[in-house]
Amino acid sequence: MVDVGVWQPDEVPLNAATLARLAAVADLLDEPTLGLSEQEVARFAVLMKYRSDDWSPLLTNETDTQLIRLAKLFTVAEMRLPGWEAGARSPVIRIVAELRRRNVYPKELTAWIKAHTTNRYLPHGSLLDRL
Repeated sequence: MVDVGVWQPDEVPLNAATLARLAAVADLLDEPTLGLSEQEVARFAVLMKYRSDDWSPLLTNETDTQLIRLAKLFTVAEMRLPGWEAGARSPVIRIVAELRRRNVYPKELTAWIKAHTTNRYLPHGSLLDRL
């Protein structure tokens, strides 16, 4: 008898190397796939589904500038790339929270995010989560 396994997509590690790759393309927001290959678009989409608790430890090691770049990248990616929809689970929410925790959140970032998304949870998340 042959065991049939369950197919699972490759897990993408949420680590510094992954964030470095995404930060490297954060200046390419006008490109159709944001500077990512088709394989990367498909592979990295799972990052949008990670829980807030998964992001928190990693974000504390990023610079303020890198966090702002990543917030912009994830905002645009959610709108433009297939499978990157996240709603209230968007990593942008966690990134914004980290910037606020550091007292370095630029006020103009809220307007920028709102101008580039239709995700009603951005940039601050669900009201219920903030109560």
